[in-house]
Amino acid sequence: MAHRVVGETAGPAEDWQPSEVQRERDEWRRRRTLRSAAIAAVSTLLLLGAVGTAVVSSPGWERVRETYFDWDKAVSSFPAVLEGLWLNIRVMVVCWVLILLLSLTIAVVRTIRGPVAFPLRLLGTAYVDVFRGLPLLLVIFLLGFGGPALSLGGLPTSALFWGGAALVLSYSAYVAEVFRAGIESVHPSQRLAGRSLGLSYGQTLRHVVLPQAWRRVIPPLMNDLVSLQKDSGLIAVLGVTDAIRAAQIETAIDFNYTPYVVAGVLFCCLTIPMARLTDRYARRKGYHGAGGHL
Repeated sequence: MAHRVVGETAGPAEDWQPSEVQRERDEWRRRRTLRSAAIAAVSTLLLLGAVGTAVVSSPGWERVRETYFDWDKAVSSFPAVLEGLWLNIRVMVVCWVLILLLSLTIAVVRTIRGPVAFPLRLLGTAYVDVFRGLPLLLVIFLLGFGGPALSLGGLPTSALFWGGAALVLSYSAYVAEVFRAGIESVHPSQRLAGRSLGLSYGQTLRHVVLPQAWRRVIPPLMNDLVSLQKDSGLIAVLGVTDAIRAAQIETAIDFNYTPYVVAGVLFCCLTIPMARLTDRYARRKGYHGAGGHL
């Protein structure tokens, strides 16, 4: 049997050089990428230029610019709107934690099998159906005005509390369905394998099913978080001084609507990075239908 001589072993990896054909292919790919980027940039600039020209040349542009894009008004209203946005961020964070806990509980309850758990499944199904059927704004009105009127002992009467409760109740119905879909997407053999190892139903759910389901539902959960960031501004209808309410107060001074534009830009600064992060994560994990592509 022939043996390899030590001195005849291949050289180190750093001595490898691509062939002439490979270098030509790499150069062709590089030129194609640059060409595509240049075409995309030119077409984007042409489109934006055409839209901008049409807007600026319209008869009412000067009036719109003074009413919606007043720089001095934007600067003067920015601190108040930013302070209101900080309230939106706090509401969003607290509500998201509560939504995850409540929705996961509902999803687990709806996946329990057996006739004994039928009342729990019925209650979870009724909850999801009702709060998915009610518009979020209607829930905010019902709880925001009706909740304090009940004067329930131990519960705050502030509009902020009841507005946040409306967000939690409405979003939990949607997120519960996301969790339930993730749990039911785990193959039954995983449960059987866990039980065959001596794990109880709860241990199998905790250590086998939920970790797999969690990884699968992260992209849609991040999309729901983006939506919650925007919908947190709806609590302004209850009189809570968030970013939208602060913009409304600033607008009422001289009826200049630039503060609303400032609030919109600040919300976009929160939601757009999160949306792009969601799309990037979805593409990395192979969820091609979970988000858009740039």
